[in-house]
Amino acid sequence: MADEIYVPPGGPPRTRVPSAKVYEAMGQEKIRQMIHDFYLRLGESSIRDMFSKNLEQSAERSALFFIGFLGGPPLYQQTIGPPMLRQRHIPFHIDEHAREVWLSCFDAVLDEATAKYDFPAEEVPAFREFLHQFSGWMVNRRS
Repeated sequence: MADEIYVPPGGPPRTRVPSAKVYEAMGQEKIRQMIHDFYLRLGESSIRDMFSKNLEQSAERSALFFIGFLGGPPLYQQTIGPPMLRQRHIPFHIDEHAREVWLSCFDAVLDEATAKYDFPAEEVPAFREFLHQFSGWMVNRRS
């Protein structure tokens, strides 16, 4: 059945967490800008309908998560609660196509992250690897 929940093999990502120096280099505002730019790309993508009409609000929630994940304060947990990301995404039909579109939007933003947001260049590959593994874990439907 196409709408049956799919659980990817292997469990959650097991990649290296980004160094706290990412947050030290970028700070909250540049992380926010990077995530907001990512959401601008999502808003123009074929998976736009998967997101709230208020993309700005969605971007801000995501930015709170990434601020903490990249070494800053745990703003997401303080304002929203435990991330439980897979559980929060189950209501959305995320198949391999949606994952690839999501990744392409993030990859495009990461292509300019060092110059535009001061993302430490040596940390980009590990972060990209995390996003690839993380997005695989978010897939919850077969195509």
